[in-house]
Amino acid sequence: MNDNPGMDTFDDIEVSRPALAESYLGLLAAQPGRPLALFAPRRVGKTYFLDHDLAPAAKRVGLVPVYADVWLHKAAPLVAINHALEEAIDDLTVPSGPLGRLAKTPVTKLGVLGTSLEIGSPPERRPLPNEPELRLDALAARLAEKSGQQVLLMLDEIQSLGDLLNGEAAIATLRAVLQKRKRQIMAVFTGSSQDALAAMMTAVGGPMYQFAQIIDFPVLGVEYLERLADHFERVHRGSKLSVPDLQRVFGQIGCKPALMKDLVKAMSAEGSADVDLGLKRFMQDDRQLAGWRALLLSLQPFERAVLVMIAQGYPPLGRETLARLREVQGFSATVAKVRVSLDKLKKAGVLARPLVGGYTIEDRLLAQYLADLELKKVV
Repeated sequence: MNDNPGMDTFDDIEVSRPALAESYLGLLAAQPGRPLALFAPRRVGKTYFLDHDLAPAAKRVGLVPVYADVWLHKAAPLVAINHALEEAIDDLTVPSGPLGRLAKTPVTKLGVLGTSLEIGSPPERRPLPNEPELRLDALAARLAEKSGQQVLLMLDEIQSLGDLLNGEAAIATLRAVLQKRKRQIMAVFTGSSQDALAAMMTAVGGPMYQFAQIIDFPVLGVEYLERLADHFERVHRGSKLSVPDLQRVFGQIGCKPALMKDLVKAMSAEGSADVDLGLKRFMQDDRQLAGWRALLLSLQPFERAVLVMIAQGYPPLGRETLARLREVQGFSATVAKVRVSLDKLKKAGVLARPLVGGYTIEDRLLAQYLADLELKKVV
């Protein structure tokens, strides 16, 4: 953990996990050519960890870290990865600042005692291919060559490759490049859909079958909550937050650090140390309610009804669920129709399906909000 010297606000609180980063680098070094696939739900700190912990740790041991968010170009994820590699090459070959650029500018003519000497340009490599698949291979090789170091390629939300029409081809390309360049490239994947990530990595006959090691990315521990409580006490002398209460509520909201920080900041603004009351007020905030209502309005009535049934603990394909759905506005509820709605809700990022257990609503607070609603009022 970072001790946050000179911390003045809640937003200055940083969470550092160097030991975890070093352990992942050790795993990568011990299994050349085999990536790590880190799974955790959205907003639990995966991206922050990659940027603030894993990348610095990689630099310290002589690796070149490259981060690419696959969602940057969801329709063509290989283009997003190539863009990240091209930026990394630019950082090596085109230093920032005018002096750095001048130093890298080739001189083709020199003046010596009033005469000019022509200097031929050094031979150049052939242009990079335009096809994203071939370009990925060429960029990875050039980055490793120019840096003289191994590359750590960090790909965020890798499971979204499986949602594309040509997803299997893109996944096959990625595996082929990583396998071919295993002495030059290490890779770490992250995913926020456990079943999608597992399907990609464990599907027999699929391009990523048993290629990467799937690891559950750990959520933040009590140290983070203690830090929030310590700062709250500095701001409000004589007033303390209960760390056990913070732990319980942290679990209720899905162990999301940014959301927890927002909750404590709202409590601090009100001068309240009652964590349960703070959560209740946070959920009743007009802005929070407006966001949930907008989400529900973006869904079809039948999808909203299915979502409420799940929030209220009904198995979505159960007989009682289908019977209740038929009672509301005359829905012709069938197993096939519910399955279609479940797929749409998953693709929209509203639902998740863990490897063990049934469907769950991604936003735990949304689930609590829906659990108290009457089904007829939602549709």
